Amino acid sequence: MTRRSLIIIILIFCFGLILMGCPKKTVVKEEPSVQSTEELTAERAAKEKEAREKELARIREEEAKKAREKEFEKSLVAKKEPGIEGEVFESKLLKDIRFDFDKYDIRPGDTEILKGNAALLMKHPSVKIQIEGHCDERGTIEYNLALGERRANSVKKYLISLGISADRISAISYGKEKPLDPGHNEEAWAKNRRAHAVILSK
Repeated sequence: MTRRSLIIIILIFCFGLILMGCPKKTVVKEEPSVQSTEELTAERAAKEKEAREKELARIREEEAKKAREKEFEKSLVAKKEPGIEGEVFESKLLKDIRFDFDKYDIRPGDTEILKGNAALLMKHPSVKIQIEGHCDERGTIEYNLALGERRANSVKKYLISLGISADRISAISYGKEKPLDPGHNEEAWAKNRRAHAVILSK
């Protein structure tokens, strides 16, 4: 073997070693994450279910509102005399409260009644009411008119504190002019010391 052939073989061997020592880097392409068909279907179904539930809740609320309106309409009975701001209607859904003798502060047991009246007014924001203050037959006409006014205003202030707008509430005193019970005893007097609410508009 000639010297030249030997050099060529050595060069080829060295070149082979170089190639073996520097392997090509394998580049792994990352595929963008893709949701499976099952995941997409489940997600779509969940969104559709949520939308259906919201629509059903809206329909139920509308139906409940219509039922409340119908119940309220059925409860109204026109009174003979006009109110402060127009025609007056009685409603059995608005409850009276009572007062102790010669008092106009709201008794603790009657606050729940007024909260119920306020809740009713919240459901019917177009309704205005007139609070009538009444007294028993004892005392002068002038004294009872003033006491009845304080009673009506106590109820008005309490309803305002519960969130009812002041411009929806009028107050009037009838003193001892319109007793609920015409009797002349403590039982009748207790019934007549009251605040009564009527509907002015609906």
